[in-house]
Amino acid sequence: MLQLLFPSGWAPFLIGGLLIGVGVSLMFICFGRVVGMSSFFSSTLSWASGLPYFQQPSLRGTRVWRLWCALGLVLGVLAWQLWQGPGSALSTDVSAERLLIGGLFVGFGARMSNGCTSGHGICGLSSLSGPSALAVLIFMGVAMITANAMVWFTGVRP
Repeated sequence: MLQLLFPSGWAPFLIGGLLIGVGVSLMFICFGRVVGMSSFFSSTLSWASGLPYFQQPSLRGTRVWRLWCALGLVLGVLAWQLWQGPGSALSTDVSAERLLIGGLFVGFGARMSNGCTSGHGICGLSSLSGPSALAVLIFMGVAMITANAMVWFTGVRP
């Protein structure tokens, strides 16, 4: 069953999940900050946009540490790539147009639900937030329905 669910192995996912959990916990314990990546985009736009939404104190006051956090994610991926060696990069056969459309839907959903899947799933659930639990249930339900609809209509497994 594990081979079916994790054809490339389960260890990288376990290690990655543990590292994310430790990182999020350390950010909260050491600095009292809740890490969520959808806020990164809005806080970064506060540098460039004069729109009132982007000039909120909650966005302007967090943009520097959120930028450092995002940089840490990128550096973590680069470190993983160096550790794994050449030829280990992940790729996709999904077209750029489909990735863009998917990104727009995800961005819209993140704004509509007041946070992204990672923010609600990691930070929200760990703080026992009822709205985050509901958001995660909706995210997962829609994801399962979508994956099954893709198989049903196209015959192609994701």
